[in-house]
Amino acid sequence: MSSHRDKAQLFHSLHKPSDPVILYNIWDAGSAAAVARAGAKAIATGSWSVAGAQGYKDGQALPLEEALVIAARIVASVDLPVTVDFEGGYAADPQAVGENVRRLLELGVVGLNFEDQIVAGTGLHSVSDQVARVSAVRRAADALGVPAFVNARTDVFLKAAPEADPAALRDEAIARGKAYAEAGADGIFVPGLTDRALIAEICTALALPVNVMMPDDPAGLREVAALGVGRVSLGPAPYRSMIAALEEKARGFY
Repeated sequence: MSSHRDKAQLFHSLHKPSDPVILYNIWDAGSAAAVARAGAKAIATGSWSVAGAQGYKDGQALPLEEALVIAARIVASVDLPVTVDFEGGYAADPQAVGENVRRLLELGVVGLNFEDQIVAGTGLHSVSDQVARVSAVRRAADALGVPAFVNARTDVFLKAAPEADPAALRDEAIARGKAYAEAGADGIFVPGLTDRALIAEICTALALPVNVMMPDDPAGLREVAALGVGRVSLGPAPYRSMIAALEEKARGFY
């Protein structure tokens, strides 16, 4: 079985612009094992799916202690790098975030998504506040001596009003991405970004790997990869597809 450090180093190496790591997001140990058997190079949770599988809504409604138990079971179920969607770190204060991240990474997790939206609130954390939070995540990871991959997520596009100017959103996402990189992030995740031209522009502007989210359909993967992204996530789409298929099968018995 590979060591924690080996898995972390492998996970870093998978982030290649135009040849992205594909993360078919899972929600528990069983789904992790299934995706591993399918040929995945790494395993990633999606917070929406993990919460939904336990009967909770997204947005840190799933208690931290339960989230950590689920993460530990996933790590134990596969001999692959595991990255966890850790939402806002289950705290606003940087020190508390760092402590929660330490507990997560001690389970053998090699990376995490860490978002800048104000969980259970409105809007995004200010750049300065989020930089302090990302720095705390980086320090917690480095203190363990394992090169954990900090995927700093910005919800600039996801939380934007319908009438928002795409160019302004692009510029804010780039500014936040650069700030988070300086604070110690290893990647930038921009959910809600689907415009191909804007994806390419953001990939060109940022030195760190860009992560985008796409539908549960491999048809457009090659086109998205060619834009320069280093990571592609499916988010809640696999869970929604599975639940829809399960419901349809069950209907045949009632």
